[in-house]
Amino acid sequence: MSDFDLAVVGGGPGGYVAAERAAARGLSTVLVERGHLGGVCLNSGCIPTKTLIHSAKLLQQARGGAAYGVTVSEASYDLGAAMAWKSAVTERLRGGVASQMERHGVTVERGTGLLTGRGRLTVDGRELGARNVIVATGSRAARPPIAGADLPHVVDSTGALQLQELPARVVIVGGGYIGMEFACYFHAVGCQVVVVEMLDDILAGVDGDIARQLKSALPGVVWHLGARVAAVTASGVALATAEGEQTEAADLVLLATGRTPNTDGLGLDAAGAVFNRRGVTVDEYQRTNVAGLYAVGDVTGRSLLAHAASRMGEVAVDAIASPRPGSNRMRYHAVPWVVYTLPEIAGVGLSEETARASGRNVRVARLPLAANGRFLAEHLAPAAGGHPAPRGLVKVIVDADSHVLLGVHMIGTPASELIFGAATMIEAELRVEELREIVFPHPTVSEALRDVLWEVQW
Repeated sequence: MSDFDLAVVGGGPGGYVAAERAAARGLSTVLVERGHLGGVCLNSGCIPTKTLIHSAKLLQQARGGAAYGVTVSEASYDLGAAMAWKSAVTERLRGGVASQMERHGVTVERGTGLLTGRGRLTVDGRELGARNVIVATGSRAARPPIAGADLPHVVDSTGALQLQELPARVVIVGGGYIGMEFACYFHAVGCQVVVVEMLDDILAGVDGDIARQLKSALPGVVWHLGARVAAVTASGVALATAEGEQTEAADLVLLATGRTPNTDGLGLDAAGAVFNRRGVTVDEYQRTNVAGLYAVGDVTGRSLLAHAASRMGEVAVDAIASPRPGSNRMRYHAVPWVVYTLPEIAGVGLSEETARASGRNVRVARLPLAANGRFLAEHLAPAAGGHPAPRGLVKVIVDADSHVLLGVHMIGTPASELIFGAATMIEAELRVEELREIVFPHPTVSEALRDVLWEVQW
């Protein structure tokens, strides 16, 4: 049995980043992983979905290129080639994670980790000792109790990444970020798409203006909002809606109904940790109620984002390596998020609805990206097939009393590459007057963020 300063259970973006940071600080570290390094994000989530969405984006650009003076004859989509590229990217990044572990001196143990008591765990029966343990076991796709959900043409997000042929018509159950990314992908490559969402709108928690623009950017998609799937049949789905029972034909049914934390079979009870169906309970330093036991990432249920998991891992390592907690803690209000739809959506901080519901006195400003020179030059031509011109909007929410920026929300490519700047502004609690003094390069889409701040009225 070997003793380590730190054992990390789970090799996803929370676990492998924690292991790398710990080893770099001189802590003897072991990383326990039963599958591929990289976790869901790298192997069956963030990375593979983005490769497929990128291929769909290229198809759209090729078909709409004539408006920019570029003609491509008979642009078509090869699913097999796209899937091969997805696999090549994933395999290369897996190797990169493994190399980082080796470079930093992290011991990698292959197998299933089980907590057997404070500072003790086994890996497929092999005993390990560690003065500190980080649980980073992630989450898995939730499977709702729907009759017929086990039929062969029903898949979750992992199964959708292994398709051998495109469906003619797909019903997506769930209008959250996973469902909407796949809706945009299937729509872009020519499939008929139906979205079923129990809530009254898609993308719960996303600013209402942004969600409305995304729906208008997807002509031909059938929306069933405030509806639920009563059953899945061999030929489609039976729906319960406000108008009564309806049916939708489907060659493929994609269940995108959220995720559930991987807390089962970890030995959390044996370790004495507090947890429930939402995840492991932690404080702002990622500490559980058990000394020396930490949890990061999706397994906490706090923020199901890969970059949030990585940051949690860094916070946990700092709490382990430092003699007493300091200012390095999780600050969820400044964690940005992105939905890789077509067009992209990104945000950070409070939405207008949340800010007003909290009783704050707020000011809101909006600016269409069509007012931005770079966006106009590169994104505003209509796509082929009668699709509308790409949408674009940036919106800010400001505290009317302190003038501090509270929230930024965007729709339009490249929102994913811009939102980190807004996160920095919110993290630093900068005021509008200070932000107006920052110089942005021209011509860039990022200028829209500065320009919208001049639209804030007092």
